[in-house]
Amino acid sequence: MTGLTESGKSLFQKAKEQPENIKLVLGVIKKQGLKKTLNLVRDVLKTGSPTGYSAAGIILEVGKNITDFKKGDRVAAAGAGKANHAEIIAVPRNLVVKIPKNLDFSQAASVTLGAVALQGIRQADPKLGDRVVVIGLGLIGLLAVQILKASGCYVIGIDLDKYRLKMAQDLGTDSIISAENNTVTKVLQETEGKGADRVIICAATKSDQPVNDAMQMVRKKGAVIVVGAIGLNLKRSPFYEKEAELKISCSYGPGRYDERYEEKGEDYPFGYVRWTENRNMKEYLNLLADGKINFKKLITRQYIIDEADQAYTDLKTAPEKPLAVLLKYPEPKNQETLLKLKTNLKPFNKKVIKVAIIGVGSFATSVHLPNLEKLTKYYQIKAIIDKNGVKAKQIAEKYSADFAGTDYREILGIGKKGK
Repeated sequence: MTGLTESGKSLFQKAKEQPENIKLVLGVIKKQGLKKTLNLVRDVLKTGSPTGYSAAGIILEVGKNITDFKKGDRVAAAGAGKANHAEIIAVPRNLVVKIPKNLDFSQAASVTLGAVALQGIRQADPKLGDRVVVIGLGLIGLLAVQILKASGCYVIGIDLDKYRLKMAQDLGTDSIISAENNTVTKVLQETEGKGADRVIICAATKSDQPVNDAMQMVRKKGAVIVVGAIGLNLKRSPFYEKEAELKISCSYGPGRYDERYEEKGEDYPFGYVRWTENRNMKEYLNLLADGKINFKKLITRQYIIDEADQAYTDLKTAPEKPLAVLLKYPEPKNQETLLKLKTNLKPFNKKVIKVAIIGVGSFATSVHLPNLEKLTKYYQIKAIIDKNGVKAKQIAEKYSADFAGTDYREILGIGKKGK
C-alpha cells in the first residue's frame, strides 16, 4: 500500500519528504555534473520500481549452490524488489521458505506480512497472561492479534474503522475500543488502572498521538513497540515517570537490510540469533498450518493478474477498502524471458556492431548508453539485459533496442534462431 501511495506523489513531494535523497543527489552532481545527474534522476523516476513484496508459488529453477530446494517445491517468498507481483521472480535463498503440505498458496502468500507482525511481537516479548494493546487493526494488526492470542495474552484492539474492530472481535480479541473514544481511559479501565503490559503500534499515520497515547496507557516498566510508520515527536514525562521502554521493530527480523544475509545467503548462527527473518517467515507459516492464525478470513477479494489495475484502484479508492487482496497467475509454463520489442527489425548491417548491455546500473545508464547512442554510425544497441525485467524493458524502449530480458544466455542465440 505504501508503494501505491508513493506512486501518486510528485517529484517535489518526494524530495520534501526524503531530504536524505536530496543530499545524495547533490553529492552526485559534484562528481558527475548537473546534466548527467538530471538524466540519471529522470531515468530512475521513469523506470520506477516493481510492486509487491510477498508471494507464493512453485520453484522453476534453483541456483547451482542451492541444495535444500529443488524444482517443483512449493515455496513462499519475501522482499521488496524480490518477491514482486510478477509471474516469474528470482529470489535469494534467505528470503524463501517451504510451504507446509496442508497449507495453500493463498494463505502462504501473506508470509511477509506475518513475519512483520511476528517480529513486532518478539520485540514486545509478552508473557502468558499479559495485557497487550494493539493500536491499528489493519492486516498486520489483525495478524498480531491472532499471534498474541495463540501466546496466551489478553488482547485489547484499537482502531477507527468499525469493520476492522468487528473483524478483530471475530478473530478472538478480548476487548475492542474505537479510537474515537478516550482510548487511554478505556485501557486503564480494562487493566484495573495499572496500564497494559505491552502496547504494539501497527497503525500508519504521520500523527504523534498513537505513540504518546501508548505511553500513557502502558504500565510502569512496560514497553511500547512501534511496528507501523508513525510520527515520533515524543512527550518526555510519561517515559521518565514510568521508565517505559520504546522499541522499534525492524520489518521481518534480523537479517533485514543486511546485504550479506539477504543477497549472499550468509545465515546468522542459530545459537546467537534465534529468530532471523527467514526463521520468522517459516514459523509464521507453521502457525497458519496449525490453524492458530486464520488469514483466509482477511482475504476480501481475488483478482487474476489481467485485473491488476482494478485491484490497485480498489485498494486506493474503493469506499470499503479491501483488507487483503490476492493476485492470481496462470499455471507455470516453460517460456523465454527474452521479450521482442519490435516486429519489424532493422536489416542486418555488417558495418554496424550490434551491442547487448548486460546490467543497467547508474554508470551504464548515465555513461555507456548515452555514449553508444551518439555513435549510431558504428554501434546499434540490440538488447538490454538486467535482473530487473521492468527496468530492462523500459531502458530498451528508451534506446530503441530490439530485445529486453533477464537472462543473458538467451541473447547469445538471437542470430542463430533467426530472430
